[in-house]
Amino acid sequence: MRIILIILIILTTLTLSLPAFAQSPNFIVIIADDRAWDDAGAYGHPHIQTPNIDRLAREGMRFDRAFLTTSSCSPSRASILTGRYPHSTDAGELHLPLPAERRVITESLRTKNYYTASAGKWHLGNATKPKFDRIYGGRPSGCEEWVRALQDRPKDRPFFMWLAAFDPHRAYQPDTIPEPHTPEDVILPPYTPDLPGVREDFALYYDEISRMDSYIGQVLDELDAQGVAEDTFIVFMSDNGRPFPRAKTTLYDSGIRTPFIVRYPKRVHPGTTTDSIVSSVDLTPTILELAGADPLPTQQGKSFASVLTNPMAAHRDYAFAEHNWHDFSARERSARSANFLYIHNDYTDLAGTPPADAVRSPTYQAMIAAHERGELSPKQQGTFITPRPAEELYDVRSDPFQLNNLAASPEHAPTLTQHRAALDAWSRDTNDTAPAQRRPDEFHRTTGDRLEKKN
Repeated sequence: MRIILIILIILTTLTLSLPAFAQSPNFIVIIADDRAWDDAGAYGHPHIQTPNIDRLAREGMRFDRAFLTTSSCSPSRASILTGRYPHSTDAGELHLPLPAERRVITESLRTKNYYTASAGKWHLGNATKPKFDRIYGGRPSGCEEWVRALQDRPKDRPFFMWLAAFDPHRAYQPDTIPEPHTPEDVILPPYTPDLPGVREDFALYYDEISRMDSYIGQVLDELDAQGVAEDTFIVFMSDNGRPFPRAKTTLYDSGIRTPFIVRYPKRVHPGTTTDSIVSSVDLTPTILELAGADPLPTQQGKSFASVLTNPMAAHRDYAFAEHNWHDFSARERSARSANFLYIHNDYTDLAGTPPADAVRSPTYQAMIAAHERGELSPKQQGTFITPRPAEELYDVRSDPFQLNNLAASPEHAPTLTQHRAALDAWSRDTNDTAPAQRRPDEFHRTTGDRLEKKN
């Protein structure tokens, strides 16, 4: 009896001496800047050097239908951290700071004793900075301080890390990585012509993806060294699509579909995939649920925690997205289901010009010249066409690049009506209304040069 009593006392003492956060997971959000969903070996690209992203997929869950709420840098990030759609954050256009009154994920996590830090690109404005315990910089990749942020953290508290790269944002430089990609490594989408300079431009973009991947490897090694890998939820994602024509700032899959890989050994079986539709607006609700923290009272997303243990679990019927001002005047909305993409375009008189940095790129300047010579195929002229259709509908199963608009097809009229109704309901539910006036272009649509402001 005395021996049993001693054992019980020892067990009780050991239990009481465990850190308070022993059951609290850590969280790391690794977010790329301007990266397409399928530019990794884990998503089928045969040439891009992404061994560490591929490792995350082998050891975690790859989401094949993950979508962003917008294809624009700062609005996308503000949406993720608030769990709200861009037009509901008051930071729905590029460079608008997130207002101080907007609640972000760290505020709820702090009530559970979480240490919070950001390292790399900060594109949220000054009012949000005090809502993190510490903010690190990092140039040119944006990843240079990631490991230090992990090393500096207090070891007696669970942590949330927002690790935000600049890679692969423009402008590009040669010799970014020891073994640069070659033009022969490049796989061009059908809406991008194979012209001089285009493959070189893509190859440099690939190089920055690989540079970021090397820093992801360092993060994984540091977690192993600290002995916290098993307790850490990691998600890898992007904020929007490639900085190339018909990608970034569009609502096609090339703009809003994101790589999304979750590694969390305590809940996610390695090497799993899911077709469940998730939105980036759902990430904050999911993390808060897993942390046992209160949901943000203003969040509009919903937790996909059930998908982590059951890849077949249904989560959403639609992922909704929006395109607001980003260098150029624009207003579009979309509803993406498993099999179809529906887009409504308010400003049909404006061409689908890519962002200014992409306009200045070798790729788009070559396309402009080819367009003027009449040498682009119909699939490659989308960014120049005006007027654009008010509605677009694509069957993503037979048309993965969304090139054949079915909005006028009688056969697809029921599908069009269904998706239009879903988008209308979302607009009402989130109080999405058109602005009284358009915000004018800030750059020239052909040269990418900044325009003089009118008095």
